[in-house]
Amino acid sequence: MTEIQTLTRSGAALRIYRDAPEWDGLPSAAIGGLAFEDANATAALLDEAITLLRSERFGGVIGPMDGDTWHSYRVVTESDGSAPFALEPRSGAHDHAVLAGAGFAPISNYVSSRARLVDTLGEVPVSIEGVTVSAWDGTGAEGLISKLFAMSGSAFAGNHFYKPITLDAFLDLYRPILPMLDPRHVLFAHGPNEQLVGFLFGFPDRLATEKPAAVLKTYASGLRGVGHLLADQYHRRALEMGHEEVIHALMHESNVSNERSQRHKATVFRRYALMGLRL
Repeated sequence: MTEIQTLTRSGAALRIYRDAPEWDGLPSAAIGGLAFEDANATAALLDEAITLLRSERFGGVIGPMDGDTWHSYRVVTESDGSAPFALEPRSGAHDHAVLAGAGFAPISNYVSSRARLVDTLGEVPVSIEGVTVSAWDGTGAEGLISKLFAMSGSAFAGNHFYKPITLDAFLDLYRPILPMLDPRHVLFAHGPNEQLVGFLFGFPDRLATEKPAAVLKTYASGLRGVGHLLADQYHRRALEMGHEEVIHALMHESNVSNERSQRHKATVFRRYALMGLRL
C-alpha cells in the first residue's frame, strides 16, 4: 500500500494521501490534487477512492488536502466573483459540488476578507512596551526560514488538523517563493532581550488589476497583543508603499484574526471549507 496514490479516469484525477492528519481521533486519509474536468467521471472516480479507503479500514476521508495543511487544501464554497489573489488556492468548477454529492460535508471553514487600508487604521499606532517591529532586510534567507519554522511549530500546534513538519520539509516549501518576496512585507517583532516574539508574512498582490492590494497571509506571536501590533504595523506600512487595500487571507472562521479583520471593517469576499466523509 503506497502512501500516495494517483487515481485517474478520462476527465478526472485525484491523489490519495494515506498519512493525513487525524480527524476527531479517526485514522483518516486525504484526497488532493483534484483535476475534476467531467462531473460524471469525477463522481465515479471519487466513489472508487472511497471504496478503496473503506476496504483499508480508514475511519474518514478529508479533502481537498495535499497531505497536510502545510500544502494546498480547502475548496471554495462561496465567492463574490472577484479574481483570485496571489497564492490563493483555487477550485475547479465541479470540485465542491462533486464532493458534496458524494456525502462530504464541511468540517472546517475559512474566509478571506478585504478592506480599504485607510479604514483599518486607528488614530494612534498600536504599541507594546519593550517590543519593536522591523522589516526583514532581505538577507540570510535560510536563517529567516529557520526562525519562522521555530515559531510556527509552537504558534500553530493548536490549529485544526495541524501536523508537525521537519525543518527540511519547511525549507522546501519556502525556498521556491523566496526570490518573489518583497522584504518590506515580512515583519518581525522582538522583545526587550531581542528575542523573537512574533512574525508576519505578507506580499503584494501581483494579480491585482484594479486597486493595488497587499495580502496579509499569516502572523504568529508568542506574546499577547503582538499579533495585533504586527497587523497594525503592516497596514500602515502597506499604505505608505502605495497599496489601497489589504486582503486578510484564508482565516479560520473561529480564529481571533477573523474577529480582528471584522473590526478593521473588512468584508468577506470568499469562503472555503475543508470537507470530510466518515467511512
